[in-house]
Amino acid sequence: MKKVYIETYGCQMNVSDSEVVLSLLADAGYGRTSDIAEADVILANTCSVRDNAEQRIRGRIDYFAQYRKARPGVLVGILGCMAERLKEALTESGKVDIVAGPDAYRSLPALLEAAFDGHPQVNVLLSREETYADINPVRTDDAGVSAFISIMRGCNNVCSYCVVPFTRGAERSRDPHSIVREACDVFRRGYREVTLLGQNVDSYLWNGPAGEEVNFARLLEKVAQISPELRVRFSTSNPQDISDEVVHTMARYENICRHIHLPVQSGSNRMLEKMRRRYTREWYLERVAFIRSVIPDCGLTTDVIAGFCSETEEDHRDTLSLFEEVGFDAAFMFCYSERPGTLAARKYPDDVPQEVKVRRLNEIIALQGRKSLESYRADIGKTFRVLVEGPSKKGSGQLCGRASNNKMCVFEAPGCKAGDYVEVLVRDCTSATLLCTLEKTCTAKN
Repeated sequence: MKKVYIETYGCQMNVSDSEVVLSLLADAGYGRTSDIAEADVILANTCSVRDNAEQRIRGRIDYFAQYRKARPGVLVGILGCMAERLKEALTESGKVDIVAGPDAYRSLPALLEAAFDGHPQVNVLLSREETYADINPVRTDDAGVSAFISIMRGCNNVCSYCVVPFTRGAERSRDPHSIVREACDVFRRGYREVTLLGQNVDSYLWNGPAGEEVNFARLLEKVAQISPELRVRFSTSNPQDISDEVVHTMARYENICRHIHLPVQSGSNRMLEKMRRRYTREWYLERVAFIRSVIPDCGLTTDVIAGFCSETEEDHRDTLSLFEEVGFDAAFMFCYSERPGTLAARKYPDDVPQEVKVRRLNEIIALQGRKSLESYRADIGKTFRVLVEGPSKKGSGQLCGRASNNKMCVFEAPGCKAGDYVEVLVRDCTSATLLCTLEKTCTAKN
């Protein structure tokens, strides 16, 4: 049996895709290994959202080449978004044997077979139908607690800075019956949390042959009804598309986690229009207010870009003031990174100096650090039901797990294990962790 080693970079969707790849290769007779030194096939599932992500992969390709040289016959493959975007450069490097885009994973066994015969292989064709709905992924969560389930692929928004529509293709939704079957399967196998994934989950829409129509709110409900002991999360939402129905569905089911990741990208209407985000600052704030009116304890996180094309100090101050007003629990914060092929790269000069981007980013980070600490301090004295994920990264015999609002809790719970539900009391906090004591064990994983 040939062995395959895989590294995954980027978003949760890439983690889900890697699990699909491992399943397809297992069916073709390949075994998985976590030791790169014994691998016959070395794969990297890549991300192209930012330039530094691509640069990191370039460094890994050089690292993989050492094993390729040391053991003749070892193949190196690049999968995912970077594969689709840089197919020629990758194959011409002489260090990569296989290049496969996000919609080409079914062809991997055939590509590998041909590559073992000494012929480099490329398949980056995008599809309007592929959802991998019939694939039973090989789960890579070693704790067996949380599973990712892809509900759709691609994106139709074409934000001016984003390369995803070009690397993942047009939006298509997966059959809801296959999604529910997959969620039922992981629950039967002991998993206690699923995360429904899509580039924009709120635009999920499936029309069945018999006239059945399922939108995202209805899909959420179907998965939540599997069992009250199965937690349901989702990512990512788009401010322009998240509906009142979705929010009310979240409020109706206790096992749908009280957390929404709602990328804002900028607090400036001028920037939002230039980014082609299709909502305004005022619309975003209205959505936040509505969410909190229906689910007062809902956790909110976001993404933001510092230094987008032509961003002024006034635009930047608008972003800072939005962060002050909303008070996010946490945020993913980045400098703008021009991506070749996007509308912004074709139309708008990347004219904000790097030192200005970094300074603005640091100001956002500092502000968010303060708001995160305020948010976490507000939970001191509260009791949360937490799903145990495993040992705390800092050790000391402590366990960790997330509350429904997605905040990480750390606590001592002798006799408890990953997959158990516990009730904890928040005694203290940092800006990223709730420090808790165990109140009681709610349910134990079988």
